[in-house]
Amino acid sequence: MVVTTASLTYNAFTAGRAQPPKGLRYVQAADIRTRYRTWGTSGSPVVLVHGAFEQVDTWSRLAPLLARDHRVYALDLTGDGYSERRGPYTVDHFTRQLLGFLTAMHLGGPGERPLLVGHSSGAAVVADATLRSPGRIAGLMLLDGDALNTGAGPPAAFKYVLIDPYRTSLLRLGLGVDGLIRSVYDTQCGPACPPLNAAGVDQWRRPLQVPGAEAALWSMLGEGVPGLPADQVARLASLRIPKSVVFGAQDDVFSKTTPQETARRIGAPPPTLIPGARHLTMISSPRQVAAAVEAVARVS
Repeated sequence: MVVTTASLTYNAFTAGRAQPPKGLRYVQAADIRTRYRTWGTSGSPVVLVHGAFEQVDTWSRLAPLLARDHRVYALDLTGDGYSERRGPYTVDHFTRQLLGFLTAMHLGGPGERPLLVGHSSGAAVVADATLRSPGRIAGLMLLDGDALNTGAGPPAAFKYVLIDPYRTSLLRLGLGVDGLIRSVYDTQCGPACPPLNAAGVDQWRRPLQVPGAEAALWSMLGEGVPGLPADQVARLASLRIPKSVVFGAQDDVFSKTTPQETARRIGAPPPTLIPGARHLTMISSPRQVAAAVEAVARVS
């Protein structure tokens, strides 16, 4: 009773929600009011799709490099970042949002077919979009992701262990500790990544503090990591578009054999492995990732 009372009291005192930064851009993508950014004014289009608990700004080191020769677009998938929270948080819903975004940006027609780059769980979203609308896509890159529904995510008992009000208290307490955010970032990103200053910590923390974020988080954790069945991913091999697989050589989210298996599965050339990089290669190694994207774009 004491713990429950304390949790309820803490939650009440911390009920105020953060507001998104000012000056964000939005567009209606399918049924979701979607936050997005663009870089560059000329060249072929490249669309960047983030992974779980990431957002548009995760691409802020890579996108300017690509913008030298391309028009670059990135969006916040629903449930993350600052797009409208609207479930269900499934590959199907994310894919419909992405295809709606392409329509809103007038991409996918003759001369405007984009190269899709999907990071981590975003790999499943770009893979599904390509399978659904192959004529609208110029090329595909799976970045630090295999696009599979491997069952990764919290165990089924998770929803019974972390129940309200305790899960809300634990989340808010954790988000209030800058050192914890920096520790998770360092573990996933590696020594080549720039250290997080106060603004960097806020960039990762604030999307989890805006209205609707907590409810979306619990829903997404209940769904598990988005992915597609292996036989569905393997259908990419029959599509005659340029494909690429890029991983950090030290990515411990996946097994050492995942990059090669993924490339074979989708009919891509041997994977590009970035030495010393972990799971956030677009932050740790933007120049190497940009070179890999450019290699696909040249043959798109």
